[in-house]
Amino acid sequence: MSRLLLVLAVLLGTAGAVVAYGDPKRISDAGDAVSTMVRKRVAAATAAAAHDRVVQIPRGTGGEFAVRAKVNGVSAPMVIDTGATSVVLTYETAKAAGLPLEILDYNVDLDTVGGRTRAARLSLDSIAIGKLVERSVPALVVPRGQMKTNLLGMSFLDRLESWEVRADQLRLHGYP
Repeated sequence: MSRLLLVLAVLLGTAGAVVAYGDPKRISDAGDAVSTMVRKRVAAATAAAAHDRVVQIPRGTGGEFAVRAKVNGVSAPMVIDTGATSVVLTYETAKAAGLPLEILDYNVDLDTVGGRTRAARLSLDSIAIGKLVERSVPALVVPRGQMKTNLLGMSFLDRLESWEVRADQLRLHGYP
């Protein structure tokens, strides 16, 4: 909608210049001025949108990056784990998020800090961290008592434009 308004503004500005000036040089200058104005507006809007799509997470006292995410709309604590191939949820978080635990097949071998276990594959409707929202995110769920912490692994992080660590801050950059 806003792009349509920008196009209309450019057309009206150019038409107004033709009527007002009649001189081809002045018309060209007016068109350039309108184009410059539109480019600046689009660049400012793009920069603002890109800024809205950045989440900064401070490093915890134990060296980890912990965040409160929304899994299918339910708030859940998670630790960022770049070594985890997938998002991994505890049984308790999966239950709170309304996942169909009774029909899951725990057939994926998984190595965790606590040892080896089995997990079930599924797809999460959404994971949100601040204004970053990803949909249909592949994830694993472990049986009750097998893990104490939810992991935000690469099946989420790979969907972002980028992520970086600077000065004890993890920055997640979503696509504009």
